[in-house]
Amino acid sequence: MAYAENRGVRIHWDEQGQGAPVLLIMGLAYPSCMWHRTRPILAEHFRTVAFDNRGIGKSDVPPGSYPVPQMAADAAAVLDAAEVERAHVFGVSMGGMIAQEFALQYPKRVRSLILGCTAAGGPTAVRAEPEAIQMLMSRNKMSPDQALEASVPFIYDAATPRERIDEDLALRRSWLPTPEGYTAQLQGILGWEGYSRLPEITAPTLVIHGENDRLVPPENGRLVAGRIPGAKLVMIPHASHLFSTDQTEFSNSIILDFLEQQTITPQ
Repeated sequence: MAYAENRGVRIHWDEQGQGAPVLLIMGLAYPSCMWHRTRPILAEHFRTVAFDNRGIGKSDVPPGSYPVPQMAADAAAVLDAAEVERAHVFGVSMGGMIAQEFALQYPKRVRSLILGCTAAGGPTAVRAEPEAIQMLMSRNKMSPDQALEASVPFIYDAATPRERIDEDLALRRSWLPTPEGYTAQLQGILGWEGYSRLPEITAPTLVIHGENDRLVPPENGRLVAGRIPGAKLVMIPHASHLFSTDQTEFSNSIILDFLEQQTITPQ
């Protein structure tokens, strides 16, 4: 079991596959095993490095809020532990915020950037509908099963088969966050802003977003792509927040094509 360390906090990570390294950063209260629909495809072509953000999975749950720059420093510590100098960086949701911050703080370590179902924070971000915000804020008052079920209408497309959703929920039940870890990550999201700095990102960037995302409205993807020079935007039909479950084959093909193009023409 491999761990990186950032100022006394242990961050669990692992790797699968061989080739150019791809760093995978998961979202709010999600363990790294939730890459299960994307990572196997990537690992056929790339060396994937994934980790549990502080506060979830096998990583430590230190007290206090977790500012996004601190979680970006955790990502840098993981790359150090994996002896990777530069990587393609792929983050979803909160992980997309961490990936943006990583690209801003460690530009020389980013070969390319993929930002999935994420936002740039601050006053320009398009907020979710009130029901979605209420769900996020009240999860700690629910039982684990209630909290999982409450999120379903906001993160999955209405047409996604229930058995696929249940596969995801079964994985999440294995690594539910503590109330402290969940709150600390959420506080980090709420306190972060990257919009004003996005034009500083120079890495080739793909922004990918579900057209029906009720948790992070798709307008956020357009805002992010519009601020990063040369960024490519792909909006996925019939997909909500978890586009990797709603439209697995389509999203994987877009991601793999982008990464392979960057490998052919390295930056």
